[in-house]
Amino acid sequence: MSVDIFGNTYADGLPYARGTILPTTADDIAKLKVAWGHIRQRRDQLGTDAVYLLSGLERNLQLDEVDLSIMDDEIASALFTEEVTERGLDHLGGDPARHDIFVFNRLTAALLTAADVMVKEGGTVIGVSPRYSHPAVRRAVAHAGGHLTDVTGLGAFRNAVDKAKANGGVDTVFLTRLSVSYEILSEDDLREIVTTAKDLGAKTIVDDAGGGRVGPACFGQPRLLELGVDVGATGLDKYGTTGPRLGLLGGGKDLVKQIRARACEMGVEARQMLYPAVAQSLRDYSPDKVRERVAVTKEAGEALKKALGGNRVTETPVIVQLMGDDLLEMAMERAGLERAPCVPIEATAGLAMLLLRDYGIITVHFAGLPPGTAALMIKFLPPDVMARLGGAEALAQAIDDCLDKLATILGTPGALKTLLLGNGAA
Repeated sequence: MSVDIFGNTYADGLPYARGTILPTTADDIAKLKVAWGHIRQRRDQLGTDAVYLLSGLERNLQLDEVDLSIMDDEIASALFTEEVTERGLDHLGGDPARHDIFVFNRLTAALLTAADVMVKEGGTVIGVSPRYSHPAVRRAVAHAGGHLTDVTGLGAFRNAVDKAKANGGVDTVFLTRLSVSYEILSEDDLREIVTTAKDLGAKTIVDDAGGGRVGPACFGQPRLLELGVDVGATGLDKYGTTGPRLGLLGGGKDLVKQIRARACEMGVEARQMLYPAVAQSLRDYSPDKVRERVAVTKEAGEALKKALGGNRVTETPVIVQLMGDDLLEMAMERAGLERAPCVPIEATAGLAMLLLRDYGIITVHFAGLPPGTAALMIKFLPPDVMARLGGAEALAQAIDDCLDKLATILGTPGALKTLLLGNGAA
């Protein structure tokens, strides 16, 4: 059982405490509706350029030439399935003779369906990542009826394997290359984990959400299927691809055949009318786009350190972030508060809402339901949007200003709840 620095116990399946303002996913959705209201208001009053999409994600529809006659499930399937398969296999490093791909309505659905097919009821599953597995992995294993042991790094994985051997073995390994915290497993560690799984007779599923591109582009690692895993999936809204928000799964042909059938039964496949956009996204992808966004993010990190102090900004090789505990602590210091009036995720949500309301900045906090972390992540910033905002210093100044505003709100009873859930919340 984990706790934050304020003594709050983490919620089940999440790496942070929930608190009383946003205790459920339903409350996260209510918060998102408030955010939508701010987006509408800024666009109506200030124009489309008054909103700055700085989540690091691409969740829109981009097509150079829009012929609406092809935006139909059957017609798009006929015209684009072959190209999507070819480009999807290339993107994941697959061999057309041995591998196949399938496109899901989102990455979470790909992981859920793969687990349904591959995890045995009551089976032993080891989740291994640089920090912790995403809540989507935990939910997928639970949905399939498996028992998950989640571990950090190769050493802990070896220990978990030894314990599992004494109790019947390991059925499935759920591997995450790039964790929610944006730390990455080395190629040597990845290969040993995959080899160990094979030696155990265990199947391997990879949650390669952002790692599918960040690993090869920024760390010189193999593409997903070049690691020799059974199946894996990445998100098409992340880091160098241009959306829409879909999940691309690849793996051995027989397994993908089973997973595809299960997906169609559950209704979680991507609508084929989106295949033209998938084809364009894969066609236009370049590792240089990933590296460019990392460079811009690093500039923002330097500006943030100047504005807030270097000890308040956490960095990984590819992103910067304000940890939820640190963020709440900073706001409390500015407010002169000795006792925390909320949990860290609520403070992060408050800062994100203020950035949106007062500066039009959309952060990745609003992308997850529930968010995968209590941190405010600054990641893979698009250079054109950052230039329109005014650059790294403008972003840092906005965050600093909104921390001051958050401090005032934390010192006012009921104000944070109203900020997050609207005027009817108090």
